[in-house]
Amino acid sequence: MAIKAYLYNKCDTCRKAKKWMTEEGIGFEEIPIVEAPPGKEELRRIWQASGLELRKFFNVSGVQYKELGLKDKLPTMSEEEMLDLLASNGKLIKRPLITDEKKVTLGFKPEELEKTWGGK
Repeated sequence: MAIKAYLYNKCDTCRKAKKWMTEEGIGFEEIPIVEAPPGKEELRRIWQASGLELRKFFNVSGVQYKELGLKDKLPTMSEEEMLDLLASNGKLIKRPLITDEKKVTLGFKPEELEKTWGGK
């Protein structure tokens, strides 16, 4: 499967990840995370492939996260409620989210991208 990179063009870390992947010659499909966030079932597959806690998929520094008071609400939410919420608003998802549905990286850490996606 092709690599999908869910990016937000106003996000510095997304721009850095896109630049890094391009410079490393890694082909990917760019998907605007705000306009076309992954759906609930796709998020479920990505999350399960990642091996991470579902809470790690939330953009904790985002305005919506803070406005919705998610810091206090997440601990009592079910996985289904969290997946519904993430699928409903791309700005709630930590970005960049890069996946081929077997491997997943969240955020921009060059060493993690190199380890996961390779490069030149």
